[in-house]
Amino acid sequence: MISDFHMHSCFSGDSKTPAVDMIEQAIKVGMDVICFTDHRDVDHPEQIFTLDTPAYMKKMQELQAQYSNQIDIRIGVELGLQEHLRAIDSEYVAQYPFDFVIGSTHIIDGEDPYEPEYFAGKSDEQAFRAYFEQVYRNTKLFSNFQVLGHLDYIVRYAKQSLEDYSYDVYAEEIDNILRTIVDKGVGLEVNTGGYRSGLGCANPRLDVFKRYKELGGEIITFGSDAHEPKYIGDNFETQRELLKSVGFKYYARYKQRKLEMKIL
Repeated sequence: MISDFHMHSCFSGDSKTPAVDMIEQAIKVGMDVICFTDHRDVDHPEQIFTLDTPAYMKKMQELQAQYSNQIDIRIGVELGLQEHLRAIDSEYVAQYPFDFVIGSTHIIDGEDPYEPEYFAGKSDEQAFRAYFEQVYRNTKLFSNFQVLGHLDYIVRYAKQSLEDYSYDVYAEEIDNILRTIVDKGVGLEVNTGGYRSGLGCANPRLDVFKRYKELGGEIITFGSDAHEPKYIGDNFETQRELLKSVGFKYYARYKQRKLEMKIL
């Protein structure tokens, strides 16, 4: 089964699940490799994503040893990118032996679109364009991550119908992002959390992956964004077939931040 490279445990401020429960479920569904990517979101308005990295690394290394004969556990982190944190995040990533780093944008203008307040006084289109522009600035400024997480995260929390959301509507903004990550050798995450948000598809949409491929992008990782065991590997098989339909032949995994390409 495709490896899940975006999952959370109780080391993330928004999960109560012990890491061992996530591991047991991954084994149950037939995965041979997984990667934990608990949140580190400095200056998040809720102040709940300050990862205790020494404790996290210690626990994950213990679990690696405990489960070494059953599953390959890799240790990653999901960084919440913000422009003013560029130096802090670069120093942080260099400090620890992560296998994999996701760069995600959760905050724009000091607010998380998860909260309805972010959309106050804005149309969905205004909010989306501002978000994509922020993602572009973040990806231009920060390079020390392997994959861009849930590119259109904001769309999960839109106020209105999503029928008018597509790559074509936001092509200029999205192309800026995609060209940047292709030039940097950064991958694009297939985040199936979108299915659970009511979006009805992964983040980003399939038309974004099609465009990424047209621009020369080849690196995709699969992540369920699971915060509890039942969502590990969620909709991976559906996404496998969709991505193959637009020309992808491989998916990516990482160890010691080195790329491994596997047949899709």
